Amino acid sequence: MRKDFTVVGSVLVLVMAVVSIVTACAGPAPSPAAELVPTPTPALAPTSTSRIAFASDRDGNHEIYVMDADGSNQTRLTNNPAADDSPAWSPDGTRIAFTSYRDFNPEIYVMDADGSNPTNLTNNPAEDMWPAWSR
Repeated sequence: MRKDFTVVGSVLVLVMAVVSIVTACAGPAPSPAAELVPTPTPALAPTSTSRIAFASDRDGNHEIYVMDADGSNQTRLTNNPAADDSPAWSPDGTRIAFTSYRDFNPEIYVMDADGSNPTNLTNNPAEDMWPAWSR
């Protein structure tokens, strides 16, 4: 009986050691203020046009679309083999920021509201996602 307790006790000590190592390697938990919150999609345009920007994989990969608030006039704005996601309207409704994987890692892009002039704003090896505008 004493031998069984030693084996169980040894396994328990080993499990506790592994949990301690994993916790130490993971580092401290992020503070609530540091947590990333994705941009809600669909996003309603802040202008009187009542356009909605959204991401859809209806063509086989994620692209950015816009439509009228009643669901009509759905138009694809992006069209490339990489995923585009997380659209966010500019405060004046003339541009849309979005996340794109076209540079092989997530980057923040901005384009005109009609899909023209896509421009990479972040160009680095880090993952840049979930754009949001401030007023």
